[in-house]
Amino acid sequence: MPSAMDTNMRFKFSILALLLEVIIICLFGIFVEYESRDDIHLYPHFQDVHVMIFVGFGFLMTFLKKYGFSSVGINMLIAAFGLQWGTLMQGFWHMRGGKIHVDINSMINADFSTATALITFGAVLGKTSPVQMLILTILEITIFACNEHLVTKVFQATDTGASMTIHAFGAYFGLTVTLVLYRPGLKTKHENEESTYHSDIFAMIGTLFLWLFWPSFNSAIATEKFWNEAIINTYYSLAASTVVTFALSSLVDQRGKFSMVLIQNATLAGGVAVGTCADIPIHPFAAMCIGSIAAIISVLGFHFLTPLLASKLNIQDTCGVHNLHGLPGILGGIASIVVAAINEDIRQGLNPKAQAAALGSTIGIALAGGALTGGILKLPFLGQASDQNCFDDSVYWEVPEEEKSHEIHSNNYDEHSRFEATM
Repeated sequence: MPSAMDTNMRFKFSILALLLEVIIICLFGIFVEYESRDDIHLYPHFQDVHVMIFVGFGFLMTFLKKYGFSSVGINMLIAAFGLQWGTLMQGFWHMRGGKIHVDINSMINADFSTATALITFGAVLGKTSPVQMLILTILEITIFACNEHLVTKVFQATDTGASMTIHAFGAYFGLTVTLVLYRPGLKTKHENEESTYHSDIFAMIGTLFLWLFWPSFNSAIATEKFWNEAIINTYYSLAASTVVTFALSSLVDQRGKFSMVLIQNATLAGGVAVGTCADIPIHPFAAMCIGSIAAIISVLGFHFLTPLLASKLNIQDTCGVHNLHGLPGILGGIASIVVAAINEDIRQGLNPKAQAAALGSTIGIALAGGALTGGILKLPFLGQASDQNCFDDSVYWEVPEEEKSHEIHSNNYDEHSRFEATM
């Protein structure tokens, strides 16, 4: 049984985590102050986004049969650390009087910044150590904040629901990291890289939380007068993508059965894809079209593209973030370009060239940042589990004895059943 000493976790992780927290506390003491304005009316939006980050993303990744502790636990670690670091990195771009002013709105944006790291976590799930994930979170949120400033302030592009700046960025950053950290030993599927009936149910809990609260995610930072459009567009885009996902899931299966992988992920693609246009009055009909196209792209991506990326390009995308966040995120960017080009009067300041520049810069910076981060994470002293111990909680967690006993009992029961069947 692998122990903490196998990965040098005891001191390496503890010292790094405590050191980073001390640094953050000191930086908060120097730079952070309360914002004087009253924006408590945003708290319901913040609460919904907060649930998505900690419960939705966490449980969505619990599908691996022996990696549930890490999926939820490391998700919590990344989010708790990332929201503090995100407050600083985003705040440095908006300082007044040498101070970062925090309020409910900045807390929402800080949660948004952690979403990029959590999306990337899905791409490398089961193959990285907690130490590596802390380093990744620092680097990715720093690069994300720079790209977000470029997109929203320099290009002045619209991306309210962050299809480009969060979803596409996090996905392609993660895909590049997993490419750099490629493990030849995992070319053939690992025995632990599969789900069970109950692990898939837990993952579905994450899907449902994300699905229910996505209208809040896409409207949280929208101007209040456009909240109505953002909520309605997301609501109907998600509904359309869900129906289309179920239909295609049955269609692509030779026996006409539904795939839980597709239902857990592609049903959410509509929320991702409509994000950039969420607060634009594009009409619910258009939002439903975007959601339907997103579902088609996502389902086909899972069915055809993911195996191709793994076999031909050595991109081992554990959670299929390319299909849930990457491709729908690009679709969201393209949709905003089309909307801006077709109807320039639909929103003041909406410019197709700015939208195109935002999409291009986001993908480019994500790829470059992911390559840099992957190269750093590959340094041997950071430590990671061996190929044999990938997708296994027991490398980094104390697993309850009753779970081990249950596994032994199940194995004995299966052997006994097989023996009786031969009698």
